[in-house]
Amino acid sequence: MPSSKARTEAHGTHRPAPAGFEERISRRLRSDHGSASLEFITTGMILLVPLVYLVLAMSVLQGGALAVEGAARQAARVYVRAPSEAVAAERAQRAVDFALADYGLPAGDAQVSIDCAAAAGGCLKRRTAVTVTVRLRVPLPLVPDVLGLAGTASVPLESNATQTVSRFWQPGTGP
Repeated sequence: MPSSKARTEAHGTHRPAPAGFEERISRRLRSDHGSASLEFITTGMILLVPLVYLVLAMSVLQGGALAVEGAARQAARVYVRAPSEAVAAERAQRAVDFALADYGLPAGDAQVSIDCAAAAGGCLKRRTAVTVTVRLRVPLPLVPDVLGLAGTASVPLESNATQTVSRFWQPGTGP
Protein backbone atom coordinates (compact mmCIF):
# COMPACT_ATOMS: atom_id res chain seq x y z
CA MET A 1 0.00 0.00 0.00
CA PRO A 2 1.49 3.32 -1.00
CA SER A 3 2.17 5.89 1.69
CA SER A 4 0.39 9.21 1.85
CA LYS A 5 3.50 10.89 0.45
CA ALA A 6 3.43 8.56 -2.56
CA ARG A 7 -0.26 9.25 -3.09
CA THR A 8 0.34 12.98 -2.96
CA GLU A 9 3.13 12.77 -5.45
CA ALA A 10 1.00 10.61 -7.75
CA HIS A 11 -1.73 13.22 -7.88
CA GLY A 12 0.67 16.08 -8.20
CA THR A 13 -0.80 18.24 -5.44
CA HIS A 14 -0.12 18.35 -1.78
CA ARG A 15 -3.04 19.37 0.40
CA PRO A 16 -2.63 19.54 4.13
CA ALA A 17 -5.13 17.62 6.20
CA PRO A 18 -7.69 19.81 7.97
CA ALA A 19 -7.27 20.49 11.64
CA GLY A 20 -9.57 18.87 14.20
CA PHE A 21 -12.40 21.44 14.22
CA GLU A 22 -12.37 21.99 10.49
CA GLU A 23 -12.38 18.25 9.89
CA ARG A 24 -15.48 17.72 12.03
CA ILE A 25 -17.33 20.56 10.31
CA SER A 26 -16.36 19.23 6.92
CA ARG A 27 -17.60 15.72 7.79
CA ARG A 28 -20.92 17.03 9.12
CA LEU A 29 -21.57 19.13 6.04
CA ARG A 30 -21.00 16.14 3.81
CA SER A 31 -23.15 13.72 5.81
CA ASP A 32 -26.95 13.38 5.65
CA HIS A 33 -27.20 12.21 9.24
CA GLY A 34 -30.28 13.75 10.96
CA SER A 35 -31.75 15.48 7.92
CA ALA A 36 -34.70 13.07 7.63
CA SER A 37 -36.03 13.99 11.07
CA LEU A 38 -35.65 17.69 10.30
CA GLU A 39 -37.52 17.27 7.00
CA PHE A 40 -40.24 15.29 8.74
CA ILE A 41 -40.73 17.94 11.43
CA THR A 42 -40.77 20.78 8.89
CA THR A 43 -43.22 19.05 6.57
CA GLY A 44 -45.35 17.99 9.52
CA MET A 45 -45.60 21.54 10.81
CA ILE A 46 -46.43 22.91 7.37
CA LEU A 47 -49.30 20.44 7.09
CA LEU A 48 -50.38 20.32 10.72
CA VAL A 49 -50.75 24.02 11.53
CA PRO A 50 -53.37 24.75 8.82
CA LEU A 51 -55.22 21.55 9.71
CA VAL A 52 -55.41 22.50 13.39
CA TYR A 53 -56.63 26.00 12.47
CA LEU A 54 -59.28 24.51 10.19
CA VAL A 55 -60.58 22.29 12.99
CA LEU A 56 -60.57 25.22 15.40
CA ALA A 57 -62.41 27.51 12.96
CA MET A 58 -64.99 24.84 12.14
CA SER A 59 -65.68 24.23 15.82
CA VAL A 60 -66.20 27.95 16.44
CA LEU A 61 -68.57 28.20 13.46
CA GLN A 62 -70.48 25.08 14.51
CA GLY A 63 -70.89 26.48 18.00
CA GLY A 64 -72.14 29.77 16.54
CA ALA A 65 -74.60 27.97 14.28
CA LEU A 66 -75.97 25.98 17.20
CA ALA A 67 -76.23 29.13 19.32
CA VAL A 68 -78.11 31.09 16.66
CA GLU A 69 -80.46 28.20 15.93
CA GLY A 70 -81.21 27.63 19.63
CA ALA A 71 -81.70 31.34 20.24
CA ALA A 72 -84.23 31.66 17.41
CA ARG A 73 -86.15 28.57 18.51
CA GLN A 74 -86.34 29.61 22.16
CA ALA A 75 -87.26 33.21 21.31
CA ALA A 76 -90.15 32.00 19.11
CA ARG A 77 -91.42 29.69 21.87
CA VAL A 78 -91.28 32.44 24.47
CA TYR A 79 -92.89 35.00 22.15
CA VAL A 80 -96.06 33.00 21.41
CA ARG A 81 -96.67 32.29 25.12
CA ALA A 82 -96.43 35.92 26.30
CA PRO A 83 -99.50 37.82 27.53
CA SER A 84 -98.89 40.93 25.37
CA GLU A 85 -96.81 42.20 22.46
CA ALA A 86 -94.54 44.34 24.66
CA VAL A 87 -93.84 41.53 27.08
CA ALA A 88 -93.37 39.10 24.18
CA ALA A 89 -90.69 41.25 22.53
CA GLU A 90 -88.86 41.72 25.82
CA ARG A 91 -88.94 38.01 26.64
CA ALA A 92 -87.80 37.06 23.14
CA GLN A 93 -84.80 39.40 23.38
CA ARG A 94 -83.93 38.02 26.80
CA ALA A 95 -84.15 34.44 25.46
CA VAL A 96 -81.75 35.35 22.63
CA ASP A 97 -79.35 36.96 25.10
CA PHE A 98 -79.32 33.87 27.33
CA ALA A 99 -78.93 31.43 24.45
CA LEU A 100 -75.97 33.30 22.97
CA ALA A 101 -74.37 33.79 26.39
CA ASP A 102 -74.50 30.00 26.92
CA TYR A 103 -72.18 29.64 23.93
CA GLY A 104 -69.94 32.53 24.95
CA LEU A 105 -71.06 34.81 22.12
CA PRO A 106 -71.77 38.52 22.58
CA ALA A 107 -75.54 38.97 22.72
CA GLY A 108 -75.34 42.67 21.86
CA ASP A 109 -74.13 41.86 18.34
CA ALA A 110 -77.21 39.79 17.46
CA GLN A 111 -79.99 41.20 15.32
CA VAL A 112 -83.43 39.86 16.18
CA SER A 113 -86.44 40.37 13.92
CA ILE A 114 -89.97 39.15 14.55
CA ASP A 115 -92.42 38.63 11.73
CA CYS A 116 -95.92 37.22 11.65
CA ALA A 117 -98.56 36.31 9.13
CA ALA A 118 -101.26 38.44 10.80
CA ALA A 119 -102.54 41.24 8.60
CA ALA A 120 -103.39 43.66 11.39
CA GLY A 121 -103.69 43.81 15.14
CA GLY A 122 -100.29 42.40 16.07
CA CYS A 123 -98.71 39.00 16.06
CA LEU A 124 -100.39 37.60 19.14
CA LYS A 125 -103.64 36.39 17.61
CA ARG A 126 -104.91 32.84 17.88
CA ARG A 127 -103.32 30.45 15.38
CA THR A 128 -100.98 33.11 14.00
CA ALA A 129 -97.56 31.91 12.87
CA VAL A 130 -94.76 33.94 14.41
CA THR A 131 -91.27 33.76 12.88
CA VAL A 132 -88.22 34.91 14.83
CA THR A 133 -85.00 35.47 12.88
CA VAL A 134 -81.65 35.83 14.61
CA ARG A 135 -78.56 37.09 12.74
CA LEU A 136 -75.05 37.14 14.15
CA ARG A 137 -71.51 37.53 12.78
CA VAL A 138 -69.14 35.02 14.36
CA PRO A 139 -65.48 36.10 14.28
CA LEU A 140 -62.88 33.60 13.11
CA PRO A 141 -60.48 32.49 15.85
CA LEU A 142 -56.98 33.95 16.26
CA VAL A 143 -57.60 36.88 13.90
CA PRO A 144 -56.15 40.03 15.48
CA ASP A 145 -58.12 43.25 15.34
CA VAL A 146 -55.52 45.10 13.24
CA LEU A 147 -56.96 48.02 11.28
CA GLY A 148 -60.49 46.81 12.03
CA LEU A 149 -60.10 43.53 10.12
CA ALA A 150 -61.90 41.50 12.78
CA GLY A 151 -65.25 42.57 11.31
CA THR A 152 -64.32 41.35 7.86
CA ALA A 153 -62.83 38.13 9.22
CA SER A 154 -66.16 36.89 10.49
CA VAL A 155 -68.87 34.64 9.15
CA PRO A 156 -72.52 35.76 9.10
CA LEU A 157 -74.93 33.21 10.56
CA GLU A 158 -78.70 33.36 10.43
CA SER A 159 -81.46 31.14 11.73
CA ASN A 160 -85.18 31.42 11.98
CA ALA A 161 -87.84 29.54 13.89
CA THR A 162 -91.61 29.59 13.52
CA GLN A 163 -94.14 28.90 16.25
CA THR A 164 -97.90 29.16 16.18
CA VAL A 165 -99.87 31.05 18.80
CA SER A 166 -102.11 28.65 20.67
CA ARG A 167 -105.77 28.55 19.76
CA PHE A 168 -106.48 28.93 23.50
CA TRP A 169 -104.36 32.09 23.87
CA GLN A 170 -106.11 35.08 25.46
CA PRO A 171 -104.78 38.60 25.87
CA GLY A 172 -103.34 39.34 29.29
CA THR A 173 -102.86 35.69 30.24
CA GLY A 174 -99.75 33.65 30.06
CA PRO A 175 -97.13 32.03 32.21
